[in-house]
Amino acid sequence: MKAHTRKSQSEMTPQLALSYLQEGNQRFVENLQAHRNLLEQVNETAEGQYPFATILSCIDSRTSAELIFDQGLGDIFSVRVAGNVVNDDILGSMEYACKVAGSKLVVVLGHSKCGAVISACKHVVMGNITTLLSKIQPAVRKVEASYSDIVSDEAVQAVANENVMESIRHTLQRSTILSEMVAKGEIMIVGAMYDVESGKVEFFS
Repeated sequence: MKAHTRKSQSEMTPQLALSYLQEGNQRFVENLQAHRNLLEQVNETAEGQYPFATILSCIDSRTSAELIFDQGLGDIFSVRVAGNVVNDDILGSMEYACKVAGSKLVVVLGHSKCGAVISACKHVVMGNITTLLSKIQPAVRKVEASYSDIVSDEAVQAVANENVMESIRHTLQRSTILSEMVAKGEIMIVGAMYDVESGKVEFFS
């Protein structure tokens, strides 16, 4: 499989980009990864990159976007931070990916059994981690009234789901560049959840 080119990126639509990721995750789950010559892709991308999608995901070692979506060199931008939260640097990275480098899709990808989410539910206070976890607290507050035990598996997953949606809302509220691109149909921003037990990604409707 070849790396994406300027032509293939320019012909890409947001919906087609989403389909590429869905198909890639299906290959991953079935252990049928596409054949790639990575050294060849190094050469193909040496003069430029044309990624079709941008994935904001957690730093969790089980959630490498290139692997779980079966993508190669030059195919996607991977933006990673614990808890897949949004800050100014993350927003700037996503704006660059879409407005400057031509990405057609942004996926905010949460995952099951997320350590950052569990820590936020437990109201952990620890150095700079405290500031990071504060960005997950709005999701905790929205969910906690519905659960007697906020650190139960069900409650933690509900917070993880809500945290994805919070990150999308913050992105649209705080990035005029990305919100305008969405309004014009140039890009889509979607949420998704990765199951660390099955390898399956479920995209939010």
